[in-house]
Amino acid sequence: VQLQAFGGGLVQAGGSLRLSCAASGSTFRNYHMGWFRQGPGKEREFVAAISRSASGGKTFYADSVKGRFAISGDKAKNTVYLEMNSLTPEDTAVYYCAASSVVLSGLRVPDHYHSWGRGTLVTVSS
Repeated sequence: VQLQAFGGGLVQAGGSLRLSCAASGSTFRNYHMGWFRQGPGKEREFVAAISRSASGGKTFYADSVKGRFAISGDKAKNTVYLEMNSLTPEDTAVYYCAASSVVLSGLRVPDHYHSWGRGTLVTVSS
């Protein structure tokens, strides 16, 4: 599966953005789909994931974004979204979408993802 992430940009603190991850070559519903981010000088970190259709489409979130971010998928558009609300400067990062075929317990680990899209930059100003 090939992935392309887009939708990043500059937003003020408290604002919202929606990132999109368009899949091609296969339906995203065959994979666990994750969003990760990498801030300046930081390691890549888990943000959110949605399990593949056969696993019930369950959602998972990092504690730092729980209640503010929402991951979802659109079967017709073969696209996964990350809705981000109440953004803070700490959310500034390059955001990546990725696909995984490992068990659910490994969804928070970047190394468990085999396909990655190019990142999209999100900048939150104070």
